[in-house]
Amino acid sequence: MKKKLLEFLISHSKNNGFIFPSSEIYGGINAIFDYGQYGVELKNNIKEYWWKSMVQINDNIVGMDSSILMHPNVWKASKHASKFNELLIDNKTSKKRYRPDLLIMNHVKKYFKKNPDERNKIVSRLLKFLKKKDLLGIKKIIDELNICDPLTKTKDWTNIRYFNMMFEIKNFKNLFLRPETAQGSFCNFQNVRITNRFKIPFGIAQIGKSFRNEITARQFLFRLREFEQMELQFFIYPKKEEEKLWYEYWKNYRLKWHFELNLGKEKYKLFNHDSLAHYASIGMDIEFDFPFGFKELEGIHSRRDFDIKQHELFSKKKLGISEVNGKTIIPYVIETSLGLDRIFLAILFSSLKKEILKNGKTRVVLKLPSFLSPIKAAILPLVNKDGIPDIAKNIFNNMKIHYPMIYDNKGTIGKLYRRQDAIGTPLCFTVDYLTKNTNTVTVRYRDNMNQQRIHIKEISKLIEKETGLKNILNRISNN
Repeated sequence: MKKKLLEFLISHSKNNGFIFPSSEIYGGINAIFDYGQYGVELKNNIKEYWWKSMVQINDNIVGMDSSILMHPNVWKASKHASKFNELLIDNKTSKKRYRPDLLIMNHVKKYFKKNPDERNKIVSRLLKFLKKKDLLGIKKIIDELNICDPLTKTKDWTNIRYFNMMFEIKNFKNLFLRPETAQGSFCNFQNVRITNRFKIPFGIAQIGKSFRNEITARQFLFRLREFEQMELQFFIYPKKEEEKLWYEYWKNYRLKWHFELNLGKEKYKLFNHDSLAHYASIGMDIEFDFPFGFKELEGIHSRRDFDIKQHELFSKKKLGISEVNGKTIIPYVIETSLGLDRIFLAILFSSLKKEILKNGKTRVVLKLPSFLSPIKAAILPLVNKDGIPDIAKNIFNNMKIHYPMIYDNKGTIGKLYRRQDAIGTPLCFTVDYLTKNTNTVTVRYRDNMNQQRIHIKEISKLIEKETGLKNILNRISNN
């Protein structure tokens, strides 16, 4: 069922200008996508919501935009050069690459449904070998289970090896496309602190592209090789009580941000990490119920002082903060990291609906949070004669500078409404014969299809009321 939902979502996204396969006329590239005319507007609106809620309403947080290409020592200091690896196995016949742990997990899910004891035994062995980094032991499980290549059904496997997930720039030794935005914040930590005259606690927010050479990029926008992150690095005093206080604060703050989207609280789940990244002391994920099940949407971690200390060591520069008492401290860091493409997918998936109407017909409607909708309102002439289009075009021209709007006169009013439903436009204003005498228009609401008559002068106020971000930011700020 969920597979069909994902296929429907992908089809709708392409047919309505949200997501296109990249370079499609040349056959495309696996796990690389382009954002279409409505997709880029929705994406920008999500960015604006995140940026304003993190930077604009917090006095001690500023933004920056660090470069994608950074000095090679950045990745040595952060351990990406040595530890940013995945396990890899090749099939010699199909020439395809796979993660061996996923091959095993998918196999036991498929063939050991009715034998949970045996399944758990295999999984337990796999986890033990992964922890010990016993590559031969993992390969032995693949051989014992006679796991075949999903495409060719052959068992012509190479040995398992580690594979660095950073993209190296050809002809430039040790120069990589960045795998995360966070290191740009750490490298500029002192620049931001000094130029802003900040005292701890303070934060640096970034939105930017990152690149990872994923072995098994899949699931539409969920796992991409080129993706965008929205990250906060929040610097605090290096004390356990401070660490716990701010970790809980940002966990709750980020949950409020998500719940304001009204996608359904039941679609979120918190997952506390037992096995942490090398830099983290506490960590959890906000998971979301995607078409393929609960998966990570946003991560919140305490990175402690790992990154600043590492950059101090490798750069030979003093990055500590001198206190009044003469003591120098290295701050701890609480990180929140949200995948922009993933939250885009979560919003799109949760908003796309098929509804059976009273007349038995079906409508496809994208019930986006109205403040994120790519187009806030449509101006539609009921007929293309008797001066009605001129009045409608005049209203559109007067208002398009204030809001993203559409003027459409190509079709019957029913078809015009359906077109706006499909792209998530919350309000449609229809200009008709009555408009000529009363200066009123019919407003039609996307979610319930209710209609009412309002004066032309009230259009702007209604759009602001129904689609504005101000009230949402006020609620986040006041809580």
